[in-house]
Amino acid sequence: MKIALIVEGKTEKAFMPHLRKYLERHLAGCMPSLDPLPYGGRIPTGDQLKRIVSNLLENGRNPADHVIALTDVYTGPQSPDFKDAQDAKTKMRQWVGNEPRFHPYAAQHEFEAWLLPYWSCIQKLAGRNKAAPSSTPETVNHHNPPSRRIKEIFRIGQHRNHYIKPRDADRILRDNDLGVAVSQCPELKALINTILSVCGSKTIP
Repeated sequence: MKIALIVEGKTEKAFMPHLRKYLERHLAGCMPSLDPLPYGGRIPTGDQLKRIVSNLLENGRNPADHVIALTDVYTGPQSPDFKDAQDAKTKMRQWVGNEPRFHPYAAQHEFEAWLLPYWSCIQKLAGRNKAAPSSTPETVNHHNPPSRRIKEIFRIGQHRNHYIKPRDADRILRDNDLGVAVSQCPELKALINTILSVCGSKTIP
């Protein structure tokens, strides 16, 4: 089984080893090949996305069995591509068309929402005991998105390190169980359940 993952950038690519580690616990003996394709900050849209998905699925030498696209909803106040996660998934599905092997997902509002469940680890890395966001991770709002909140605690922390997305996403996830985020983030759970399902495994309730 080969699954291609269209992702936005380096942060999501840093997420892949931790996703693999988590899936290996559930897919012993039938672990798929996961092939991330980062697109430098924003995944393609419209006909370009359709062409990429088609090429991945129809590549004669080594085609993917399934393609997953993961986008952020939040792309900055000057360029809001999507109203919310459902709007993002609906548009990606419309762009690609009737292709059951394509699975669109959207981090609401951005990938860093899936890091917020590890706030105590973020506090330790930053050297600051700043209170965690009060909302559930995937509902932290556009006006103060998850990445900005993580950047802020790093900025004011004793260690005075800047938050660097790929480096610190890996540091946050390295010693933590991804299952914690799965239990708090429905969209992340849905993405993982898609992988489990297409591999013929039991999904997470």
